[in-house]
Amino acid sequence: MEKKMTLGTPRIDSESVGNPLRYRRLEELEEGLDALPRGPWDRGRVELIVARTAGGRRERPERVRLEADAGIPGDAWGRQQGPHPERAITVMEFDVAELIANGQPLALFGDNLYLTLDLSTDNLPAGSRVRAGGAVLEVTAMPHNGCRKFRARFGADALQFVSKTELRHRNLRGIYMRTVEGGEIAPGDPVEVIARAPASDAKPLS
Repeated sequence: MEKKMTLGTPRIDSESVGNPLRYRRLEELEEGLDALPRGPWDRGRVELIVARTAGGRRERPERVRLEADAGIPGDAWGRQQGPHPERAITVMEFDVAELIANGQPLALFGDNLYLTLDLSTDNLPAGSRVRAGGAVLEVTAMPHNGCRKFRARFGADALQFVSKTELRHRNLRGIYMRTVEGGEIAPGDPVEVIARAPASDAKPLS
């Protein structure tokens, strides 16, 4: 049985679904995106960190230490059999996440990092690197797509929105990163693009 999530409910886990009263129509999402200022190109900040802990529960640590080629400590990625290094850390653009969530907790997405930074392929082709707090992260070429859980949490129109061909370059559903240099990271820490890969190097992985 699906677990209905209401606004203000403290527990969010992997089986939580969204509040249909908060689902936005496609037209609303498109208009909201048009009105939304693009994220900063070179320097931004960490807004939120989320770990998917044992049992699927979402936690919001105040600070974590990232290690090279590892995910967020305690996150579900590390409990997978043969975890894929290209999928170690999932990242969303903070303002886009707030637009889609429409007042629902951002932890409902299940992504790890929420950044104020332009995550489009125009700005961050695969292979680009950012310094977030004391860690260095690299954008991978693995596509981050919406799924049935995304639809159950934010609605069919939201899934269509993040999947639109003409918007794919914006990476509205987010991107994958991996840690290349370990270090501590916390909400409020600065994020800086330190290496921008050529767009021609951004070859998608299957």
